[in-house]
Amino acid sequence: MTTQEQQPAPAEEARERDVLAQRCPSRAVFAELVDKWSMLILMSLTEFGQQRFSELQRGVDGVSRKMLTQSLRALERNGLVKRTVHPETPPRVVYDLLPLGRELAALVAPIGHWTEERTPLMLAARAEFDEAHPAG
Repeated sequence: MTTQEQQPAPAEEARERDVLAQRCPSRAVFAELVDKWSMLILMSLTEFGQQRFSELQRGVDGVSRKMLTQSLRALERNGLVKRTVHPETPPRVVYDLLPLGRELAALVAPIGHWTEERTPLMLAARAEFDEAHPAG
């Protein structure tokens, strides 16, 4: 086998790192990261710093214990959040952003702020759409 046969073609290699490609590993990671709870958790940790589970649950209004646990575990597994257990009685557990998490949170925050500012325009567009396309 020649060296040329062993290496993927440039187009194939590029597609291996393409979030739009079905088999690209980055697609699964991307899908896991962009769920609403993960992004809100990152924003909360950015705004308020390290927090205990109960603080995060109060800060990310509407998240259930189950979803918060699952999202924190996924964020921790992906190297974005650090879970620290302090040896106290009862044990104190805090969550904080790791460097990779801070990097992602810095990208997400402007989207959150943009959404807050532009929601009235989008709600008006929705109402206009719904009026032009009545349901069923």
